[in-house]
Amino acid sequence: MKLAWQNIIHDRARFSVTVLGVSFAVFLMVFQGSLLVGFLRAASRLIDASDSDIWITARGVQAFEFGTMLESRVREMAAGVPGVMEADRVCMAFAVYRTPNGKQQVVALVGADPNVGKRFPVPDVPELAGEISPDAVFYDVSDRDLIAVRALPTEVEINRHRASIERQIEGYGAFLGVPFLFTSYRNAVRYLGFGPNDAMYMVLRVGKGSSVSDVKQSLQRRLPEVDVLTRDEFAHKSRMYWTIKTGAGGAILTAAVLGFLIGLVVVSQTIYANTMENIEEYATLKALGAPKSLVARIVLTQALLCGAVGSVLGLFTVIPVVDHAKSLIPWIYMPWWLPAIMVLPSMTMCSLASIASVRNALTVEPGRVFRA
Repeated sequence: MKLAWQNIIHDRARFSVTVLGVSFAVFLMVFQGSLLVGFLRAASRLIDASDSDIWITARGVQAFEFGTMLESRVREMAAGVPGVMEADRVCMAFAVYRTPNGKQQVVALVGADPNVGKRFPVPDVPELAGEISPDAVFYDVSDRDLIAVRALPTEVEINRHRASIERQIEGYGAFLGVPFLFTSYRNAVRYLGFGPNDAMYMVLRVGKGSSVSDVKQSLQRRLPEVDVLTRDEFAHKSRMYWTIKTGAGGAILTAAVLGFLIGLVVVSQTIYANTMENIEEYATLKALGAPKSLVARIVLTQALLCGAVGSVLGLFTVIPVVDHAKSLIPWIYMPWWLPAIMVLPSMTMCSLASIASVRNALTVEPGRVFRA
């Protein structure tokens, strides 16, 4: 350990370049990982926010944002299946939003029945009775500029219908590039021009004594023309659509892999140059009878020391940057475990980078030290 440390600090400029290379790779991997995790969470955020056990969608719906209308009979038929305790409705469609100053903005309007879920942002719940008007609409605080709201409540128009922006919420910021607005189901169908019995999604809660899988199979047999999914299945389907089929998740993941490769190249070149500069020392060690395992450990320890210092520096840099990025990308999310697990790929990167250097150190001739 001591010899390895002396070798890497002997040339501090090269050591600094190596550490910066590792820290940049760790920074990029953690930042892109935070984007990917946040992207996945945002892709299924509203599905996960429901307290439902089962979602019924039109056949072939890939994600929550692209639902189509179900037949009105679906709700009655679903409610009649043994084990179904409650059946509620959810809808989402794009609408034209107009502020009091005449500005127009396309919004994603979400409406839901009161019992969809405690975390689901629905104005029409008993807890808010008397606090908000029947036309109440909620928006996310991160979309304040897009909504152009300066005070609450503010009267606006949605598809030429009067609405009232009355409360701001957090955690449901713009994901599609347009802001989300949330209102009751009865308001949503009025703003969007749907029929009173129309439903885009049916959200079912299963009784405690019933099996979710058995109820799901019964529903699918009774309603073969729709898709019957558990909440987790629909959330996974939505995440996979946005991650794989749109290519957005792939682009984020590719950037993280590029960060790893950049760090690998930088560390490889630096460790290799350091090894070749000290090749005479390795020849001396071998001439004195040092085993190959000792020589290999020295080179590997150098790489791991650079990786450890670079990882710490990269983590200390990326954490405040991610916190600041939330003001620009509201859905970015860095779980506590992400920085911790990134230490493993950084150490792996440094280990891989030392392979060529180890090979040269092991193959050097001991007699080289005695040459003129």
